[in-house]
Amino acid sequence: MSKITGNIKSNILMFGPTGIGKTYLIKLIAKKIGVPFVKADATKFSETGYVGGDVEDLIRDLVKEANDDIELAQCGIVYIDEIDKIAASPNVMGAQVSRTGVQRALLKPMEETDVDLKVPHDPVSMMQELESYQRTGKRAKRTVNTANILFIVSGAFSELSNVIKRRLSKQNIGFGSTLVKSKKDNDLLKLTKAQDLVEFGFESEFIGRLPIRCILETLSQEDLYSILKMPNNPVILSKRLDFNAYGIKIIFTDDALKVLAKRAYKENTGARGLVSVIEDALLNFEEKLPSHDFLKFTVTKEVLEDPKGHLEDILSKQNSLKWDNLYEKAFLDHKNYISNYIKDNWKIFSLRHGLTLSQIRCDMVALYFCKNVMEVEDAVKKIKKFHDSIKEIEVEISKSYNLNIVFEEDAIDFLIEQFITHNATNEEILSKIYNSYYDGFNLIREKTGKTRFFLSKNALTDTETYLNDLIRKEII
Repeated sequence: MSKITGNIKSNILMFGPTGIGKTYLIKLIAKKIGVPFVKADATKFSETGYVGGDVEDLIRDLVKEANDDIELAQCGIVYIDEIDKIAASPNVMGAQVSRTGVQRALLKPMEETDVDLKVPHDPVSMMQELESYQRTGKRAKRTVNTANILFIVSGAFSELSNVIKRRLSKQNIGFGSTLVKSKKDNDLLKLTKAQDLVEFGFESEFIGRLPIRCILETLSQEDLYSILKMPNNPVILSKRLDFNAYGIKIIFTDDALKVLAKRAYKENTGARGLVSVIEDALLNFEEKLPSHDFLKFTVTKEVLEDPKGHLEDILSKQNSLKWDNLYEKAFLDHKNYISNYIKDNWKIFSLRHGLTLSQIRCDMVALYFCKNVMEVEDAVKKIKKFHDSIKEIEVEISKSYNLNIVFEEDAIDFLIEQFITHNATNEEILSKIYNSYYDGFNLIREKTGKTRFFLSKNALTDTETYLNDLIRKEII
């Protein structure tokens, strides 16, 4: 591949309100492509004034995230949030060193420069250099080149829409002009030009190093509901974990999630509002239920609309059967939803974990996920571990008893189910197989010399019929 003269780096400037998931988005991208990622707030740098040393610390942190692999760190992502806070305020007269100084400190790293990994006056760095010198007799200089490090900066830019509005108004003065129609702030941000950002308080050199600009839409009520419905949603998982600490299994109905999404939307703090509305809605239940020996709790729309009345009803235990039925129905609905999610993504999970995911196994993963607080990925790993355990049992039987037993697919699924629903162990299954089949298989081996046997689900559930049929077929 021929080398291109010069280096064009597509650093990104993101506009988006608080709680929209900017950090999560970048972190997820970095994880997917397998590069190190560091995040910092621009406000942290403004406190250091004109000195831009902290900016270089980000590059050093990138090397730490890459486990000291400089080559990998040189392809990493640096994400700086709250970038609008280092824009010079147009209402303040004179130089604003603390803000423009940080912008200038970022200019070189955002384009290309070599950052020395040795930090001046840092005792650890000095000791590492001394140790290296004693070992090699040379002074090694370790640097990181930022040419291929992607810088992504973001901010809410709440006042930028006013700047854009003024520019558009100026352009529409005079005869034949058209009035600027009233637009939402997000629509105005889509019309952002470099001159708007300069007027907002950024230096032109700084804006020039951010050629790609993207606008993130405000989360709608439907978006918030979709977040709550996601299987790996940390808001619901953390709440399940909280109640699980008291031995209580909690589940949310679909209508309850819609109510919570509606309340969070009114908070106007993006996805962060989900945490506050859930905490507020369930605080009394979390305080009262653990001391009354409850094992299950179903959050319904009615519970959220009248928490006090429903808490009293639950504590009275007069309608225990109703609440048990509610839980079982909500659990089944949730399990089916998770099963369909896994089925829709079966190819990704199968390739990643080397496990064939039939409909039955999708249901098993869903069941294990719903019974335990974990992410879907971990539930798939657990089913794969159970699958491998059954293969280990086959090997153990072959070693210990000189019998080649092969579990058919439906038998493997049946045994996985025993792991999930009855917490069975390898030893228990191995013992059960020995006690049920060894004498019959040994008799056939002595009479015919046959050592290879296939066990289906029917063979495991009706041992006597299976062995009688097999002996009749092989011996009689």
